[in-house]
Amino acid sequence: MLRGAIPIGRVAGIRIAVHWSLFATLVLLASLLSMSLLPGQYPGRPAPHYWLTGTLTAAAFILTLAAHELAHSAVARRHGVAVDRITLWLLGGMSELREEPRDPQADLRIALAGPVTSLLVGAVLLAVAYPAEQLIGPLAATALIWLGTANLVLAVFNMLPGAPLDGGRVLRAVLWRHSGDRLAATTTAARSGRGVGLVLILLGGAQAILLGSAGGLWLMLLGWFLRTAANVELMTASARHRLGELRVADAMTPRPVAAAAASTVDEFTTTAAASSHHRLFPVVDQNMQPVGRITLSDLARTSPRERGRTTIGSLARPLPDADIVTSDARLADVATTVLLRPGLDLIAVVDSERHLTGIVTATDLVRVCDRTALGLPLRDHPTAPGNSG
Repeated sequence: MLRGAIPIGRVAGIRIAVHWSLFATLVLLASLLSMSLLPGQYPGRPAPHYWLTGTLTAAAFILTLAAHELAHSAVARRHGVAVDRITLWLLGGMSELREEPRDPQADLRIALAGPVTSLLVGAVLLAVAYPAEQLIGPLAATALIWLGTANLVLAVFNMLPGAPLDGGRVLRAVLWRHSGDRLAATTTAARSGRGVGLVLILLGGAQAILLGSAGGLWLMLLGWFLRTAANVELMTASARHRLGELRVADAMTPRPVAAAAASTVDEFTTTAAASSHHRLFPVVDQNMQPVGRITLSDLARTSPRERGRTTIGSLARPLPDADIVTSDARLADVATTVLLRPGLDLIAVVDSERHLTGIVTATDLVRVCDRTALGLPLRDHPTAPGNSG
């Protein structure tokens, strides 16, 4: 999950968020179209015409990326897979699923939904562009042709056989159905993704050095991202295998020390924080419902003179909905959906009335994975109240 993404609304009940890096893509595409492609095809037009057409075309391309991801998410929900949100960012978009597909058939259909949508969008735009040229003008028709072609390229590129690309998901689904071993299929698809990423890095480097093209740098960036994401896929598959069917209750620290959002920094540091050996705490409202998290470092940045009137709630880091779970949730799903930074993040565990009952931190996840790998019991002694982060 990308941090710093800004929620912008919902489509068909699916949350859409935009990462700040998407604006770099928008500016880059708009500049490419307005300063190179469109003037090269139809020179002599006023500069504002190029920029208006180029900017609208770049924005339309972002919308087609969203359509690609919405197709993934819609098919996922149809197969009973919960979708947290869609995030659009520098290199495209991602559908953030809360769990893995339950069978290879669902996995295959979810993976194919995006490329098929891009393929259809591209074909329709190209089919419309040529006949509509007399009606909308050659400049706009050229923009439609570029947009249609870009979607066809997007569909083909995404079908490269390596995770996390859609083609990698297709490869995983096929191998999973053939062997019945999801872990082995996921591992093969991720390793293939690392290979595809390396090829893109080498091709991009050759293009940048031999041809002096800035497009080579873009290919290298894509390749680096694919290799990084593929490595994460391998680690995720290993974690899912080791965690098996364990539940959040097996890893959580029950009855954690919590900070009341309405209390002041002085009140918390002289009472609960003073008697705790930990530096990360959940923040709760007056109903004991989690609303955020805070560290001792956050508190220390407040000047001594302000600590008596500064509330914990005003300093707390927000707690996304995905970071609030029940104790019977599968630990593997939680661990591979929510990225925990050691000492900074936690998962709040709540009961049916959303009251805080425990927390899970990165330390807890590492402990459970290590003890499971060694065949040790998850808890070798009763857990006393407190935090593990």
